[in-house]
Amino acid sequence: MELLTLTNVRPSAGARKKKKRVGRGIGSGRGKTSTRGQKGQHARNSVVPGFEGGQTPLFRRLPKLRGKGKGAMPIGPTRKFYGIANLEQLERLPAGTVVTAELLRSEGIVKGRWDGLRILGVGELTKPLTIHAEHFTATAREAIEAAGGTCEVIVHVSPSARKPKESATTDES
Repeated sequence: MELLTLTNVRPSAGARKKKKRVGRGIGSGRGKTSTRGQKGQHARNSVVPGFEGGQTPLFRRLPKLRGKGKGAMPIGPTRKFYGIANLEQLERLPAGTVVTAELLRSEGIVKGRWDGLRILGVGELTKPLTIHAEHFTATAREAIEAAGGTCEVIVHVSPSARKPKESATTDES
């Protein structure tokens, strides 16, 4: 077998497909109408994206969800992404460990960017651990407490959350 270097790297057979060249004469087999057939709406390049032949299109059949609050459409700045850890992943930590999001990130159990930490009840836990997270499933909470550990729920406050205004007190004299 030949040594693989940058000079002899080739894509595998069938991995790269040639572009379909249309409208290049009758000898090509794709000339004249260029695979669009004779006449009609589709031959004239006038079909609007989303057009369904007169049927009410999908984007008009669905509700707009206007005024339903920030959680109506979980997109944009209101959406929260959670880092997920299973009990079977926490099993490899030593007994008595205080488990935080930073610890799980440094251990490589959870990766990427996220707003909070969720603990799921997949697998078994035999060691007592103190776990700090934003959310625990019911099965995860039962398994952690059965192993002698504790679940501490963290209330996640976003940096953009407003602080309540202090009421101005007036001294009457």
